[in-house]
Amino acid sequence: MSWWVLHVDMDQFIAAVEIRRRPELRGLPVVVGGSGDPTQPRQVVATASYEAREFGVHSGMPVRAAYKKCPQAVFLPSDPAAYDAASTEVMDTLRSFPVVVEVWGWDECFVGAETEDPEALARELRAAVAERTGLTCSVGIGDNKTRAKLATGFAKHERSHAVPFEGASLADGTDAAAGVYRLTAANWRSVMDHRPIRDLWGIGSRMEKNLNELGITTVADLAAADVDVLKKRFGPNMGAWYAALGRGLGDTQVTDVPREPVSRSHEETFPTDLVELPDIQRELRRIAEEVTREVVADGRTIQRVWVKLRFISFYTPIKSRKLKSPTQDPEVIATTALELLQKFEIRRPIRLLGVRVEFVPPDAAN
Repeated sequence: MSWWVLHVDMDQFIAAVEIRRRPELRGLPVVVGGSGDPTQPRQVVATASYEAREFGVHSGMPVRAAYKKCPQAVFLPSDPAAYDAASTEVMDTLRSFPVVVEVWGWDECFVGAETEDPEALARELRAAVAERTGLTCSVGIGDNKTRAKLATGFAKHERSHAVPFEGASLADGTDAAAGVYRLTAANWRSVMDHRPIRDLWGIGSRMEKNLNELGITTVADLAAADVDVLKKRFGPNMGAWYAALGRGLGDTQVTDVPREPVSRSHEETFPTDLVELPDIQRELRRIAEEVTREVVADGRTIQRVWVKLRFISFYTPIKSRKLKSPTQDPEVIATTALELLQKFEIRRPIRLLGVRVEFVPPDAAN
């Protein structure tokens, strides 16, 4: 028996949960986010059904913008409790199999299993989830987490935001649109070498630009890059990690031990832009104190503070500071946040403020 890593990703999860309890919405463009009222300002799309995505609606965009693109869509408010419950149904279904389930969010997890037929297992998992929850998922199969995660994108059906690999098929000839795809060392180069580095898991627009400046534009370029050059540019740890990423290397361990949270954050988008410094300081202090009280209530101690600003231009700088000594004092966190605020160049009104605090690791706290 061989060890396989499967990545299970729910299809349009939040929208699917809403459609499950409102079957009459099936086949219609559905947009979920905020209060569900597209006339209200400062609300963001949590998810959109595939039908809504065809009009250019996507998660993260303002609800008002979504309404302009697709005014005929059904707009619904977010209901986190319902998504929690549905996610639990899915994960419990997966746990009923002889596998290890590592939850990464409402709509995705890694599954580790000893099997000689990972495609058969993937199809069984998909069928069980559909039968017991009425929701659908795609499954990526890999010899590590990196490849399994990327394989899920190729497994997504044709209406997904992820485009299947051209001509992709499974070992048994099943089309990738069937919702299952395998990506391993055996086919990594043929599938990935020609693709832009942005297609890799963990490469965002900023890192893409940094790598492009080194002449690295494709996955093959990254795989062949000089590791010493990468380490010099990005540091010894991240440089080595990017070099490994280009070759599709990654973690093979899957654990069902819940991941210990390492930080907590609060962000708030204001209905009216903040212009005056005293108003900005007041709101930042309030947010810092609120998140600190929550952390202390959970028995955690804080060692670093981040402050995030989003201007009306959507420029979103972030600054951080490690504390001289760990603390649970809300006043220390609020004061640190205000000191960090002084480091920002505030020339435009602010639409969002955020504070994130990093915890002292449990082992270090003992």
